[in-house]
Amino acid sequence: MDKTIIAIDQGTTSTRAILFSTQGEVRHIAQKELQLHYPQRGWVEQDAQAIWADTEACLAQILRAAGPDRSLAIGITNQRETIVVWDRATGQPIYNAIIWQDQRGADHCAMLRQAGHEDMVTDRTGLLLDSYFTATKLAWMLDNVPGARQRAVQGDLCAGTIDSWLVWHLTRGQNHVTDATNASRTLLYNIRTHDWDDDLLKLFDIPRAILPTVQDNAGDFGLAHLPDGTTLPITGMAGDQQAALIGQACIAPGMMKSTYGTGCFALVNIGQDFQKSANRLLTTVAYRLNGQGTYALEGSIYVAGAAFQWLRDGLKAFESAGESEALARSVADTGGVVFVPAFTGLGAPYWDPHARAALMGMTRDTTLAHITRAACEAQALQTHDLMTAMAADMGAPVTRLRADGGLVSNKLVCQMLADIMGIPIDVPRVTETTAMGAAFLAALGCGYYRDLSDVTGMWQRGASYAPDIKPAARDEKLALWRDAVSRVLTK
Repeated sequence: MDKTIIAIDQGTTSTRAILFSTQGEVRHIAQKELQLHYPQRGWVEQDAQAIWADTEACLAQILRAAGPDRSLAIGITNQRETIVVWDRATGQPIYNAIIWQDQRGADHCAMLRQAGHEDMVTDRTGLLLDSYFTATKLAWMLDNVPGARQRAVQGDLCAGTIDSWLVWHLTRGQNHVTDATNASRTLLYNIRTHDWDDDLLKLFDIPRAILPTVQDNAGDFGLAHLPDGTTLPITGMAGDQQAALIGQACIAPGMMKSTYGTGCFALVNIGQDFQKSANRLLTTVAYRLNGQGTYALEGSIYVAGAAFQWLRDGLKAFESAGESEALARSVADTGGVVFVPAFTGLGAPYWDPHARAALMGMTRDTTLAHITRAACEAQALQTHDLMTAMAADMGAPVTRLRADGGLVSNKLVCQMLADIMGIPIDVPRVTETTAMGAAFLAALGCGYYRDLSDVTGMWQRGASYAPDIKPAARDEKLALWRDAVSRVLTK
């Protein structure tokens, strides 16, 4: 029987553990949904203790399914930019996890931008000053939780993204670590020197002592103590979008993937040379192996699958997300409706945290079917914005895209992507690419794989979608989209 790897995939709306064969086949999945909390307008939080409890529960289920055959190692992938601060002695969080969608740091970012700091921040981190990233969330906790800043300065607290939080508990407090991809999303990590940056720490007033040690994406992250009393090494870790890039085998410069989960994130591998975007995209660490960083350009869309959750839970348009495609196909077009799903602001290339969602072009004839179809089309229109910016940065058009994530099960969304972007869309046979990337890294870190080239032969196309729309129709949709976006922008 093939050896196996356990991947922990801790996302925004669920926590999962997946058992993979070393050939990339899914053997078993355990999943628990995760609740979001909205204490104030623009604030989004999660219970960090619930994240850990769900992780333990999923691991227990996977271990039972695996039986007596021991896996080689554990890989971890996680929602990025979500921050937890906890007591170093007890492991108890001092506040809820503040997740990546949270906008409470928007004014802090605006103040720093007005003071002229953005160029320095971008030159060192590849990022823009936006509350999407971790630094202002962490600063808010230290300033607003009673006694937190003093305890942080004294070394009594730990801070980290979800990967760090999980490793801390899995290793029973022995390892406070992160990986280069998660570190690169904090606004505190210099992706040129590959270290926490003293000037950035001073800018955001973050004590270095509370931050984790940054490691390569494959290696020794510590020994996990599992629910069944056994142990396994943690040997791979990456933020979810970088893990998906690896799971999609986009390891050559110019290869691109786009993941459609709660949000949508498109990354293109640009190799080992740092390149600053001229079109308000992000430069981020794609992965770091053997001390050598590889970079990616990234475009981030805050709301993708979350739009369908809103249609399901808010408008009661359907009972399950899987029904959305049938409802959208029940009408021939959107009836002129344009849906801008800016529930938590607009990401790349607009970076407007104060923009808000809008439905435009509705008439008395508009139905939930039209709105649902417009939500499908919005995924393609948002992606087109990213692809246009990426093509400008690279000096070459995007010619093919590998798509993954929960939304690619919606074939209408995939066809709309091909139509609006005017290029073929490839969906992999195994769509669990984020968790698969973590499993690949773990297999590399424990020595089962020699290098990332072992990954390329495992990627297989499951479906492909070719453009099937007249150029004039595409241009009309894009014009309506641009007009709608212009109406929700606040800057």
